[in-house]
Amino acid sequence: MRAYLEFAIKKFQNKMTYKLDFFMGIVNTTITIAVYLCIYKALYGNATEIDGITFQMVATNFVISLGLSSAFEYNEMFLQDRVKDGSIANEFLKPVNFIFRLLSENMGEGCFKILFHFLPATVFTLLYARLCPPKSWVHFLVMLVSVLLGYLILWLISLIIQTWSFWLFSVWGIITIKNVFVRILSGTMLPMWFMPEALKKVIAFTPFESIYFTPVQIYLGELSTMEILHKMGVQLIWIGILGCIAAFFWKKGVKKLVVQGG
Repeated sequence: MRAYLEFAIKKFQNKMTYKLDFFMGIVNTTITIAVYLCIYKALYGNATEIDGITFQMVATNFVISLGLSSAFEYNEMFLQDRVKDGSIANEFLKPVNFIFRLLSENMGEGCFKILFHFLPATVFTLLYARLCPPKSWVHFLVMLVSVLLGYLILWLISLIIQTWSFWLFSVWGIITIKNVFVRILSGTMLPMWFMPEALKKVIAFTPFESIYFTPVQIYLGELSTMEILHKMGVQLIWIGILGCIAAFFWKKGVKKLVVQGG
């Protein structure tokens, strides 16, 4: 466990060396959030709420969803690049689990982006948009746990696609399609409140709602205690399902790599 923590810390420290990336990350996240808020502010016009959803709630959803989606971006071509140049074989010789090492580094990078991209962008957002405060400190702390679970769901979806590098020449196109689905179906581009009921029923059977919208609902206090437990239970179930799928493709891919290597 200590070794993986060191990987996360090292990645965090490496990101701090790139000053331009630090500032551009803040600018990119702030502009993205601002553009969406301007669009919805224009749609709301003089109305205080639409179907019981206030602009404050929409703004809060965008700050959390878009902010976290920017913070949780990382190099999804890492495994493919290692497979292509053959360096994946050297990774297997190291006395650490490759998957856990990859997760540790990605989480280290995610922590950096949350602290130095997401939070500063949120401060700038507060200058031109009011946000809803958390329902309570308890809701805020539970939301943080839900955010971590949502991150693991998103990471496992990415890992599953990355493992296809063992069979496909390039997974870039599939990753791009995946990102589009995540942005649309997770409520990042269009808040889940405004989606058609038929579509929401379909999304309920996918892991996408659990990535960002569940933390938003917990933060705003829209869920009762039992509903929070249910939603977080769903997150854990999806982590289990996606983890098993990822492990299956990983084992099959490693065996295929060994066969190709002679």
